[in-house]
Amino acid sequence: MNLREIASLLFVKKIRGDPSVEITGVQMDTRKIKRGDLFICIPSINGLLADRHNFAEEAVRNGAVALVVERDVDVDVPKLFVKDARYAMAVISAHFYNYPSRELKLIGLTGTNGKTTTSYVIEKILSSFGHQTGLIGNNGVKVGNELLPTDINTPEPPTLQMYLRKMRDVDTNYCVMEVSSQGLDMGRVVGCHFRTAVFTNLTQDHLDYHGNFTRYKEAKGLLFSRIGNGFSPEPNDKKYVILNADDSSSDYFRKLTTAEVITYGITNQADVTAKDIKLSSEGISFTLSSIVGEAEISSNLVGGFNVYNILAAIAATLVEGVPLAYIKECLTDIRTVSGRMEKVDVGQNFTVIIDYAHTPDGLESSLSTISEFAKERIITVFGCGGDRDLSKRKVMGQIACKNSDYVFVTSDNPRTEDPLTIMKNIEEGMIEHKDTKYELIVDREEAINKAIRLAQPNDIVLIAGKGNEKYQIINGIKYPFDDKEKAKEALISTLSSH
Repeated sequence: MNLREIASLLFVKKIRGDPSVEITGVQMDTRKIKRGDLFICIPSINGLLADRHNFAEEAVRNGAVALVVERDVDVDVPKLFVKDARYAMAVISAHFYNYPSRELKLIGLTGTNGKTTTSYVIEKILSSFGHQTGLIGNNGVKVGNELLPTDINTPEPPTLQMYLRKMRDVDTNYCVMEVSSQGLDMGRVVGCHFRTAVFTNLTQDHLDYHGNFTRYKEAKGLLFSRIGNGFSPEPNDKKYVILNADDSSSDYFRKLTTAEVITYGITNQADVTAKDIKLSSEGISFTLSSIVGEAEISSNLVGGFNVYNILAAIAATLVEGVPLAYIKECLTDIRTVSGRMEKVDVGQNFTVIIDYAHTPDGLESSLSTISEFAKERIITVFGCGGDRDLSKRKVMGQIACKNSDYVFVTSDNPRTEDPLTIMKNIEEGMIEHKDTKYELIVDREEAINKAIRLAQPNDIVLIAGKGNEKYQIINGIKYPFDDKEKAKEALISTLSSH
């Protein structure tokens, strides 16, 4: 493929230099460049990611043979000038990998909470039913039988299209992927042909990026507005939107799409509903009513919020023709999703739970779930990420104190912020709760150790905020850190000392 062919994909463009130069790869990260690559100079958005025009010289040194730019840069290689490099990157990436999303059924999930669990359940049901499945999300990328690590749950176009092509190369016919609001706003999934869009819920998050809740909702809406704007008699061309009937934002999303809408919920009327819900520390059960009949559902997943995640997964797999009886059977076999209400057990007489809850709604849902089966005290360890939404810190402090007997406020991913400043922001919401004891401990490992040493028989320790993450970002540097492993180490040490 040469630069002239790439330029033909865009109407507004200008080439300076030799248009016949051969392109063997597409990159926006200088560290990944190989000889023959096209380097795309995307600008910064909202202060996130550095302006790639500033790295053009480094890209050429590393082997880039041509550039896509919005403005001129002083390097002597052919350049394709465009007015929107991000849009061009999506177009070029899809073309370079020969439009892989057209060759598989792509199911996208968006929402504040529940994306990882719901995508995991959908993928497990489809895989168990005999489909070759791929998965892209917070816990990694599944290609064939291999699970690859990822830094972001919605990859940039060159990486995303590469993953989709790799999936097709191993005969994958379904890909289930998390689609973040930032990913939508930045155009990361532009050019992806989604078959189904699933909405989990919408609560406060990422306001540091979007500015306010309305713009956050509008970014999520981009996924639904791109679904179903053309009809076809072919079953494989059908488009679906799965909406949470109990979330008020669903009305907005419904208006954005012409795809067939299937709803799920508990409180409001829906196509897929749950009643007679029973919750325990061992799992959940409920009676399912659906457009194809009723069934008694049991799952090892814990918490009322997981009823919603399961309902969404049931709706998404029913439209793919998986029989309800098979879905019911599969749900009984699904174990805990890594980092989502995951128990850490080395034989202690109290419970330790790891959860990704990093938003006010997520933390409240986790603690509310725990309170439903707690026999003694609830001890919570959590923090808030740096360089992110300031407004949720005080709120999360209030929620932690309101729903816990003892709270350890600690570092999450402070990034470039002072961890103590973040913790003081959280403390503003805790001071009014005089009945709840709390401590501020900057070192996350120390906070986990103290919480576990404090625990008595039948207590529950919740370690929230990071879930399955294997790192901690401090002063912009990523250090190895795994809440589950740290909790195991603390438990083993505590048990051995008794």
